[in-house]
Formats: sequence, C-alpha cells, structure tokens
Amino acid sequence: MSEEILGKVRELLPALAERAAEAEELRKVPPESVKALQETGFFRMLQPVRYGGFESHPLDFYTAVRMIGSACGSTGWVASVLGVHPWHVGLFDVQAQEEVFGEDQDTRISSSYAPTGRATAVEGGFRFSGKWSFSSGCDHATWVLLGGLVMNDEGKPIDFRTFLLPIADYTINDVWDTVGLRGTGSNDIVVNDVFVPEYRALSMSHTARCKCPGQEVNPGPLFRMPYGTIHPYAITAPMIGMATGAYDLHVTATRERVRAAYLGEKSVDDPFAQVRIATAASDIDTAWWQLEKDINDEWEHAVAGTKIPIEMRLRARRDQVLGSARAISAIDRLFESAGGKAINAGLPLPRFWRDAHAARVHAANDPERVLVLYGKNELGIQVRDGLF
Repeated sequence: MSEEILGKVRELLPALAERAAEAEELRKVPPESVKALQETGFFRMLQPVRYGGFESHPLDFYTAVRMIGSACGSTGWVASVLGVHPWHVGLFDVQAQEEVFGEDQDTRISSSYAPTGRATAVEGGFRFSGKWSFSSGCDHATWVLLGGLVMNDEGKPIDFRTFLLPIADYTINDVWDTVGLRGTGSNDIVVNDVFVPEYRALSMSHTARCKCPGQEVNPGPLFRMPYGTIHPYAITAPMIGMATGAYDLHVTATRERVRAAYLGEKSVDDPFAQVRIATAASDIDTAWWQLEKDINDEWEHAVAGTKIPIEMRLRARRDQVLGSARAISAIDRLFESAGGKAINAGLPLPRFWRDAHAARVHAANDPERVLVLYGKNELGIQVRDGLF
C-alpha cells in the first residue's frame, strides 16, 4: 500500500508547488492541498490498522514527507506534523483512540508539546488550563495534543503528560505572521479549565520507555518505535525535503544561467558553482542516509520485539539534529550561489530558504542539548531514557 500512496503523492507535487505562494498568502496550507493529500491515504500511513490505517514502515512515511516538502516547505511541514499524530494517538488508551477515530477515521490532530499547560488531579482525570504556541495545521484538525505539567497540592510538578483534547475544549487564536513557514498556520491554542479524563493523558515517562497502554491493542512494530526517534525525524524529514526542492531548482537554473557581472560567463562552467552543488548534494544525501539507517536499525528491533538500545536511540537523535543542520547548510550554499535573483521574495528558492530557517528554530532541532547526551553516553556517563 505504501508504494501506491507514494505514487499518488508524487503525482500531486506539481499542484502543491503551484500553491506554495498561496499557502504563504493564506498563512495556512490551502484546503485543496489537505484534501488531496487525504485522498492519497497519506494521513493514514502511521495510523493503527484497527482504525483504517496502514501502519506503514516509518521510512515510507518520511519518504512521502520529503517529496511533499520538496514541492512546498509549509505543506511538507504540516503534512509531517499532522501525519505523525495518528501514531502518537495509537499509544494512548484504547478508549481515547476510539473517541478520536471511532466515528471518523480521517480525523486529524494538531499539537503543541511544550509543557506550558498546568493540570491538577481530580476524580477520574485532570483539570487542565494553558496557552500554547506553534500548533501547525490546527485549522485542519479537530483534536489537539498538548503538553502539560501535573501539579501537586504544593504547586510542584510531579509528572509531564500529553493531553488529548477535542476541538470543543480549546480555542485557536489566529496570531501566525512569520518570515518563514508562513503557510503552516501554526497558531496559538488556549484551554481554560477543562476536564480531561485520565485515559486521555499519557505520561511522557511511558513514551520514553516505549511502554504505553495503546500497545495492548496496537501490537505491531510501528508502535514499539521510540517517540524520541519518530517525532523528531518528523521535523527533519520536511527540512530535507526543502533542501531537495531547493537543490533541484538551483541545478536546473544553473544550467541556463548567464552571469552578467562576470562578462557573460555561463554558470554551468563555473567551477565554484560546481563545488557548491557537490557539497550541497553531499549534505542532503548524508542527512537522508543517516535517517534511513537509524530508522531501519530501530525497526529491526521493533519487529523482533527486542529492546532498542539506548545507544541506538541516542545515535538517531544525534543524526536527526545534525540532519536538520545539514539541510540548512545545503540550502545556504545554494542560496549564496544563486545570485541576485535569489532575493526576490516571490520565487521558490528564497521561500525554501526562509522556510528551512524557520524550521531550524524548532525545539527538536536544538543540537547542543542532544549532542551532549550522546557525548555523555560515549564517555560512560549514564543517560536515562526520559531525557531524549
């Protein structure tokens, strides 16, 4: 099924690219693009089979995301974010899954995982409030995943959970106005003292240990993969897509470009342009090949039902943050080599450049915090699962 979906996504790319400027103007992905992606089956790739999903190999999902991102950075970002959430919901208690997908298997969920919410335990669940920024694609979703701290009677945090809420329980504040990823509609979410039942609040300690209640009904290998690999790579994959789209545009333009400032020299004959292209290609390939290896190595353990070693999970996070950095480096080289026309706001190449740099500031791309964990482990300092 994955090959069929990938084929349908590939056919959509020209239309998604044509709507990239419209996405920027609307400040959200055009509804036509979301509908078209839904019709390919893309949003069900990581969804539980019991709810009409395909439980695809994660690499197939990231391949689709990369393609979408190569046509439009904002669309690739939103597709990846909305597309990975059915996997996360599949880790929740079956009652939560039933509420989300029981009546509509095409339900879409947005998120904002930063623990800016506050919850207090009450009978049967929690009272929950807060305000969250950066909920990408929230205009196309009817549920949301929100990070929050559970507080004790002394006002101290005792747990970090992800809370799952229907649209009736939250408000979207339209505040998204940015220099990059303008088309993602990453608006604010506001929750004012709502009740969230226990089964719709999943502790991050469970996801960190890869031991979640949803695995009782979703026993396949997909739901044994680590949250700290699946989610962060959902941020890097569209960035590799943006770099891929920028690369293809630049190579095509370079074949035809004549440089007036250099007495009509053809760019295709410029050895410095050739070096930049080669270096950018290496950065993109390295980022993708490491993603492939990390996912495939962890997948082997998930299929076998064996514990995924901490060393492997740390390596995946190491490669993920550096993969994002390599995508940025590639786009920067191409942008610098493109000449004066690269600064025209309406062209695709500067849009990729803006979108990638906006994506870089996502918390999942914070290299120092990840790399220090990898370094500690290599030096024999114990690293706990919950830290990545």
